[in-house]
Amino acid sequence: MLVSVNPATGRRLAVYRTATRSDLERAVARADVAQQGWRRLTPRQRGTFVAALARELRVRRDALAALATDEMGKPVTQARGEVEKCAGLCDYYAANAPRLLREERPAGTQGRVVFEPLGIVLAIMPWNFPFWQVFRAAIPAIAGGNAVLLKHAPNVPGCALALAKVFERAGVPPGVFQSLPIGTQPVPGLIADSRIRGVTLTGSTRAGREVAALAGAAIKPAVLELGGSDPAIVLEDADLDRAVDLAAQARLLNSGQSCICAKRFIVVASIRGEFEKRFTARVAAARVGDPKDPRTEIGPLARADLRDHLAAQVRRSVRQGARVLLAGGPRRGAGFFSDPTVLGDVAPGMAAFDEETFGPLAAIVPARDEADAVRLANATRFGLGASVYTRNLARGRRVAAQLEAGCVFINDFVRSSPELPFGGIKDSGFGRELGRWGLQSFLNIKTVVGS
Repeated sequence: MLVSVNPATGRRLAVYRTATRSDLERAVARADVAQQGWRRLTPRQRGTFVAALARELRVRRDALAALATDEMGKPVTQARGEVEKCAGLCDYYAANAPRLLREERPAGTQGRVVFEPLGIVLAIMPWNFPFWQVFRAAIPAIAGGNAVLLKHAPNVPGCALALAKVFERAGVPPGVFQSLPIGTQPVPGLIADSRIRGVTLTGSTRAGREVAALAGAAIKPAVLELGGSDPAIVLEDADLDRAVDLAAQARLLNSGQSCICAKRFIVVASIRGEFEKRFTARVAAARVGDPKDPRTEIGPLARADLRDHLAAQVRRSVRQGARVLLAGGPRRGAGFFSDPTVLGDVAPGMAAFDEETFGPLAAIVPARDEADAVRLANATRFGLGASVYTRNLARGRRVAAQLEAGCVFINDFVRSSPELPFGGIKDSGFGRELGRWGLQSFLNIKTVVGS
């Protein structure tokens, strides 16, 4: 059984029956048949269905947002924004997939390059962005002619079923997108199934290693978007007001529960004291409370174990020498709330530096100068996103070129966008989502010569 719990109250919302082995066999067989018809449609024909998804999302925006708020505690204003972002993603692929899938004729050859779907893609998705993560993986695959089977996180089963309803109401042919109410146990069998031709995962590094091994054994392509400990470098010539404001937004987005939230704020010595003072005051002023209140910036963490794990990371970091600038931590009473914490003097070897921290915990890392800041930024096993703050754009580009990350933002915080590739390196995974790169992740890029 899958159990849905409201993290703002700790109370059970609903219980859902998990799929049986025969249920899964029927789902895979249905997807296999549906994909054969779906792939025969032109990209423009498929685009009409993707455009219909955008319309359906906008019609049901408030209901979907309320569901995400109930099931994983996302502040409702951010939840509405997430649904709208999904609709914008659909708009992008409805408009651009026909152009991006057009055959190419490389100069100086007699050949053509054509783009053909692989088949069924298994999407294993997390709870923290219960709609966006799914659409980010599924829509490029579907626009490219594949079918998608969704294995969503077990604590957001209502969101998973609601997504299946969105596809149904938008008129997408049955079987092209299906949500499987399952835990992790059936996943190895699904990846091994010859009818499933690719797998995409957003999740922890540990889960990524397991899925990568299974996909490799089955010789299937995989896209893995895994954990992160994103650095934000603040140089002495930064616009400090802007840096502080964006740094706080970056860390507190989704109550701090995001792979690409900035987590380590690496600040050069000459401005560190002022940055600490302003940043701590800004974080302390953030409103923690009922996620249904549009004024709330920080809602509850999604589960009690996540809140407890974050508190343990703070305790270990302090024992290892971190300085407490803002003492937060678990709140008493109902729900899984955690007040924001800011730590100073964080350094390699501390939990707040070395580990992914999922929640409202910010680590300020002192650096001597620009070179030391780059060294500290790269002193991590992760490589998802990074940011750098400086008034000198040429300097920002120079620093960006030295950062080991899948994306770097200058004078802004990291976010994903439909037009740009998204993904990481090192323990943050491999492969890319979004843009033409995400569209091609699960396509057969076929050479045809003699025509």
